[in-house]
Amino acid sequence: MLEVRWHGRGGQGAVTSVELLALAAIGEGRFAQGFPSFGPERRGAPVAAFNRVDEKRIRRRCVIASPDVVVVLDESLIGLVNVTDGLKPDGVLVVNTSRTAEEIRKALNYKGRLAMVDASAIAVQELGTPITNTTMLGALIKATKVVKLASVAAPLEHRFGRIAPRNQKALQRAYDEVKIH
Repeated sequence: MLEVRWHGRGGQGAVTSVELLALAAIGEGRFAQGFPSFGPERRGAPVAAFNRVDEKRIRRRCVIASPDVVVVLDESLIGLVNVTDGLKPDGVLVVNTSRTAEEIRKALNYKGRLAMVDASAIAVQELGTPITNTTMLGALIKATKVVKLASVAAPLEHRFGRIAPRNQKALQRAYDEVKIH
């Protein structure tokens, strides 16, 4: 089972990313969960969301404390939230950043596998807004191969309708541009 924890801010689309990933995995015939974890947070407040993907039925219904993957939608959360907390030693950290790998590693005291993409710049260029949910989903897919990139097309179309092609382009660019260290 692959377990993913997403860190973002309210309004950035972490919950949408979780939903899209779960639907893509289900579309491939696998089992998936996607759920948020937030209380009375307001737009802009830190939020977390979670995915589980497996070949067999998933019976766990608890928060993911030891994820295989952590996705950070907003690099301003680094230092504010312990994004690497519980990340498995062989896991991967996927970060939206324009900083260098060395800067991120130093800021987090992190030595593990790192995938980085400037998702904010891609989102602004492709969508006209810095909402990084679909861009970071593309980076996650490249870093983990959790689903096929094509499997996200139908969920994107359903969720975004007429703006789905722009989201698909942002997803593809992040997939192509992510650097894995």
